[in-house]
Order: sequence, then C-alpha cells, then structure tokens
Amino acid sequence: MAQVLEFKLPDLGEGLTEAEIVRWLVAVGDVVAIDQPVVEVETAKAMVEVPCPYGGVVTARYGEEGTELPVGAPLLTVAVGGTGAPEERAEAAPGAAPTAGEGAAESAVSSEYSGNVLVGYGTAGPAARRRRVRHESHAVAKAPAAAPAAQAPAPVAVPVAPAPDAGVGTGHEGPVPVISPLVRKLARDRGLDLREVRGSGPEGLILRADVELALAALDRPAAAPAPAPARTAAPTAAPAAAAPAGERIPLRGVRGAVADKLARSRTEIPDATCWVDADATELMAARTAMNAAGGPKISLLALLARICVHALARFPELNSTVDTAAREIVRLPSVHLGFAAQTPRGLVVPVVKDAGTRTAESLTAEFARLTEAARESALTPADLTGGTFTLNNYGVFGVDGSTPIINHPEAAMLGVGRIIPKPWVHQGELAVRQVVQLSFTFDHRVCDGGTAGGFLRYVADCVEQPAVLLRTL
Repeated sequence: MAQVLEFKLPDLGEGLTEAEIVRWLVAVGDVVAIDQPVVEVETAKAMVEVPCPYGGVVTARYGEEGTELPVGAPLLTVAVGGTGAPEERAEAAPGAAPTAGEGAAESAVSSEYSGNVLVGYGTAGPAARRRRVRHESHAVAKAPAAAPAAQAPAPVAVPVAPAPDAGVGTGHEGPVPVISPLVRKLARDRGLDLREVRGSGPEGLILRADVELALAALDRPAAAPAPAPARTAAPTAAPAAAAPAGERIPLRGVRGAVADKLARSRTEIPDATCWVDADATELMAARTAMNAAGGPKISLLALLARICVHALARFPELNSTVDTAAREIVRLPSVHLGFAAQTPRGLVVPVVKDAGTRTAESLTAEFARLTEAARESALTPADLTGGTFTLNNYGVFGVDGSTPIINHPEAAMLGVGRIIPKPWVHQGELAVRQVVQLSFTFDHRVCDGGTAGGFLRYVADCVEQPAVLLRTL
C-alpha cells in the first residue's frame, strides 16, 4: 500500500522565510522521480526550482501560482511505495488518516527519499515526519481535503474587530499558527494580537498579508474623527471614500527585498558621498591594446574591478562591516565584489567571490556568467550573497553621476558614470578627452573623510594612469 508523504517548502537558506509560487512543474496525478523539480518559486534572492525528495504519485498541490508561502508550509503530497493505481491514489487522497503501521511504512519508503533539499545546495538528512497542528478554532476545523483550496490567492476576510465585543470567540484558543518570525515581529511592533487574526494559509497559517490586512482594518476607524452620536454609521463608509485610487503593487519578491535593504541602509548607515571627474582616455587605450593582442576580450568592468581591489588593499577600512550588537568594526580578509545588474525582475547584485585573486580575464568571464544568469533568472542565493564591496556601473544608463545607496551590510560602494568626450586640460592644453565621473559612498562609522578621499583619489589616478597599477602587480 502506498504511503502519503507531505513535502513542505524547504529552508532555502540565507535567511529567507518565504517564497512565491511562480510555476508548477507537475500536476496532481503525475508520477515524479526522486529529486525531480516540481515547482519554481521566487524568493527575495532568486528564482529557484525546488526538487521533491520523494518519488511517487502527486496526490495534492498546495497553493496556486502567485501564492506566497512561508518556509515550512506544505507544497504537495506524494504517494510513495505503491504502484500508482487509481485505487491507491484514492486511498492516498489528502486527509487520509495515517495507519497503524506508519512506522514500518516509513522505513519501507526510506529508499524513495533522497534527502536533497535544493539542487546544488547540499543534502540534509531525512526530516522528521510532519504532524499537522490541529487548532480548535472553527476557522481551521475544516476537512483536510479542502486544504488546497485554502491556498487560493483570493482576498480573505480579517476577523480583527475594532469593537471589544465583536471579536470574542473568533480568536485561536491553541497555539497561534505563525511560522515566519517577520510576521510575528510586524504584529508585535504594531501591538496586534495574532490570536485575533484568521490566517489564509494552509491549516489557518497566518501570513504577512493577513497581518497587513488586519492592521489596515484597525487603522481605518482610528483615522476618522470621533463622530457624533447621530452619525454612528458614517465611519465605515468614510475611509473607503477617502482611499486613494490607483494601482496597488505588492512589495514582495525581488522588489520587496530591494526596498527592505535600501530602507535599512538609509536607516542604519550614516553614509556620505564624494565624487571626482577623471580622464579615462589612457584606460580606454590600454583596454584597446589588451584586446588587440589576442585572447579573450577584457571588459571595462573587469578593469575597474581590478582597480577597486587594489584600492581596497591600500584602504582596508572600506572592506568591512559594522557589528552593531558588539559595537565593533569587522575588517574582512577577502574581497567579494558585488556589481549592480538590472534585470527584467528588477535590480540584483551578483557577487564575484574572491575578486582579489582573479585576473582581468577571470573577472571578465565571471561578470559575463553572472550577468547572463541574472537575465535568465538563474542566479542562486549563493550568487547573490556574501558581498563585501559593490561596484555600480550606472553609466550604462547614460547618466554621469549619482549618490549610491550602500548595499547593507557593506561599508562602501563605488559608482561609475558614463565615459564621454569632454573638453579637458591635458598637459597644459585644452583637448577633447574621455571623461568619467566617479562617485564614492561610504559608511562614516568605519572611516573619516580623509580615508574615503584617499581611496577615491587612488581609483581616479589608476583610471587616468593605468601604469600606476604596475607598482602592485
């Protein structure tokens, strides 16, 4: 007899707590092999294909495309150990009660479990069988067979009542069904009692959208002035009429992650920016000479990266991060260079690991690989994390200058504008030269302006006279 095993959204690493279902790769009734990708999800870091560690017949899917699920929520159920006959699929329907021989069945299907969580992300041992939390609230006392329908992304009612007598008896009597610590923190910071929130997730799980909807319901009555006794029915209609019209776009996925990181950077980091114009004529000529000599072509970004690495070796204070809890500056031994890349999904910052040990050819190849992966939405979380310094070439957008926002928790970012012909005094005479503006934003906690100015001046000197780098080769 087949045994039904539930596959939950795994821990995707890098502090990720939720993911959005982008595309299902299997349907109910399909036969899946061990480690076969079954769903494509989008996290705040990347698009990921999630492989199922079980082999068997898919008996249920939880969540439609576009649904956001927290880590640990059910993704699908698989009947393993059977022949896949229709009668076995019927017995393996969601909600079928576990049999008395469950322990023996688990050992029988051990050969149909790989332990893999994500392709290329390591292997974990078999996880303990998940026990469904049974809540006594009527909101989650539905039959298990209806669980997939609860995953539909349709708006749900929020049982948060502004009046003390309106919400009595609708709260959770048992443990509050919340997995995400971000959801708990959001509710705690706003003083919201999660026991009075009805979750729209599987088995009544409370999602971030539920909390935000509940907070909005609480804020609306508070925003209206206290009405006179004869106008008690007006407050409910007034907020709806005053609501601004327009399209509402949820801040989630990559856009939400970018918003959170930039806001955190502006909140925590006392940044400052300095900039300088530099004559890049000699650098462009050096690149032309390199590419004319044969072999792989060298990109301009790779040359700028080499300059950054050498500048950080002279000013190590800028390759660091601040441990706010310990009140310490942590200087990092290796340079992992991030670079901003605009993709159809939004801004991402892939990271070139150990950039200080790479040649210009190696850097060119790695930039090309990561850029292509970003365009194809194929970057892994490992490709997007671990950076210590960021290089932002916004000149590709045809602009000269900017005041970059530091990529938290890094301490600095170098911005490079477009390189264009401009009048320039060269060797005492006015000439047309290839000029670029360099912008440098730094965390004022890790250094003073003299260090930041010295770094930027050294970078500009290397751009103007690439031969300066020969001293450190």
